Amino acid sequence: MAADTTPRRARTRPRHAPPWMPWILTYHAVADPADDPYGITVSADRLDEQLTWLRRRGLTGVAVSSLLRADAAERRTLVGLTFDDGYADFLHEALPVLLTHGCTATVFVLPGRPGGSNDWDPLGPRRPLLTEDGVRAVAAAGMEIGSHGLRHLDLTALSDAALRRETHGSREALERVTGTLPAGFCYPYGKVDARVLAAVRDAGYAFGCALTPGPSRGPLALPRTHVSHADRGARLRAKAVRHRLRLPAVPLRGGRP
Repeated sequence: MAADTTPRRARTRPRHAPPWMPWILTYHAVADPADDPYGITVSADRLDEQLTWLRRRGLTGVAVSSLLRADAAERRTLVGLTFDDGYADFLHEALPVLLTHGCTATVFVLPGRPGGSNDWDPLGPRRPLLTEDGVRAVAAAGMEIGSHGLRHLDLTALSDAALRRETHGSREALERVTGTLPAGFCYPYGKVDARVLAAVRDAGYAFGCALTPGPSRGPLALPRTHVSHADRGARLRAKAVRHRLRLPAVPLRGGRP
């Protein structure tokens, strides 16, 4: 039999495309950023500017569930938008800007603190949180509601019983408020470990959002990019590039892990 003279490159099986890396942006309060020692507040005008920057580049901000359900063609045009802590200012400051740009978002709320405040922050101003009526109004406007736990606690430091209340209990509480079980969970302080991730999985969440999840990375510990008031065109471009270059791919097809 004659030797196979086909060039080695031609004989190599085609490489599959790498798993997708969703780009998810993290916001918190939308208000006056002047008194903000944590750098987590953006003004409504700056949010408008940031969404304009995305739209001019052919990107639309969407809730995380919509992002994860997107097919391969849609993914190229979408970026996830998340708002942590469930501040009351979302309803009157962020929501009108999002709707103007045709965007949606996932709002992670604290059903154990309806109408409360961010007293977990030792510094900075006290900011009111959404009431249950406010949460329902946000959902009725087309935004996705997710859980941030019941009371914004460090889940990695809790007993098993307390961890169950924060994960299972917050999901059940939000179902009572909105009539729908939330699909997403956001880890307070961005902290997640194997025990916490297992509790979130056991509670039935389809996805979880962290900041820098380390080895826990996956559908239940999605990395995100923090956005501050200082982020404008050049900084947003840099963060987009850093996301593409530094983050390992996350296999997401198929929904729940």
